[in-house]
Amino acid sequence: MGRKDIITKEYMEDTVVFADVFNHMIYQGEKVIDPKNLKELDTASVVIPYGADGAEVPYQKYRDVFKILCAMEDENAVYLLLGVENQSNVHYAMPVKNMVYDSLEYATQVQKAESSHREALRKKNPKEKKPDPAEFLSGFYKEDRLLPIITVVVYFGADNWEAPRSLHEMLVVQDEKILSLVPDYRINLIAPGEMSEEELEHFTSNFREVMQFIKYSEDAEKLERLVKANAAFATVDRKAVRVMEEMTGMKIEKEARGEKVNVCKGILGIEEKGRAAGREEGRAEGRAEGVSAGIQREQKLTRSLLRDNRLDDLKRALDDPAFRQKLCEEYGID
Repeated sequence: MGRKDIITKEYMEDTVVFADVFNHMIYQGEKVIDPKNLKELDTASVVIPYGADGAEVPYQKYRDVFKILCAMEDENAVYLLLGVENQSNVHYAMPVKNMVYDSLEYATQVQKAESSHREALRKKNPKEKKPDPAEFLSGFYKEDRLLPIITVVVYFGADNWEAPRSLHEMLVVQDEKILSLVPDYRINLIAPGEMSEEELEHFTSNFREVMQFIKYSEDAEKLERLVKANAAFATVDRKAVRVMEEMTGMKIEKEARGEKVNVCKGILGIEEKGRAAGREEGRAEGRAEGVSAGIQREQKLTRSLLRDNRLDDLKRALDDPAFRQKLCEEYGID
């Protein structure tokens, strides 16, 4: 895991920030999700209510950040599984990546329900119903229900997300009659460069300042006006400032002590960033060919693994470069 991944993961694990993201995505900024009702899922020993007749299912985290939300609806507990995928760069197979993660989670729910029912029958639990033939064969009872999973992609870049946002966009066929029979999968995306000021104001945590800072990071004048005019930038949490620095390449001076940072006073190197942009432009053309080749290589491997139904290997390859290289060699992908 790279430095950017570590910093953004640590930042997004904050329940206040996490709740803020989903309140924006689901409720347009209304404070419906309470951070106190969020619990991180990070070990296989976490157990949550699930299924018919009190069956239970353990969960293990696969995402960058994965939490369970317990809320109340009509005096009954309602559970949601919420995941965040942090991206410092665009990912050209993001719809497939998220689809695999979500599908594996749903499959795990079904498999664990089946195991729970079989164990209850083996122990002759009086609360366990006798399954009908269809329930016995599938292991999933008529009364069983799956917990919904919502995954949000947070793009920590200042530019637009110039990559597929749905499975259909990745397909070689664009015939509407064919696509109508192919289930689509769309990503839920937060990209500051594409958001209006009104949309950014939906956020109420320091996630708002992080997104604003990144959005205007390539325009020194607008960024300077932003931080000077907004009092919130005078007291920004250190973790948020680390994200700002890492994602923009800027240096923000900080006092040796204290959890809050005055970003307005601490910004350094904006002019240098402008000069560096000219040098970077000269190098960009040389990098473009390498990036394009890498994208094509990744897409070939994804298609090969999906064709061979190797979903577990695909999931591992998404986050393990060494294993991904080994699979490329196996398939003869240069």
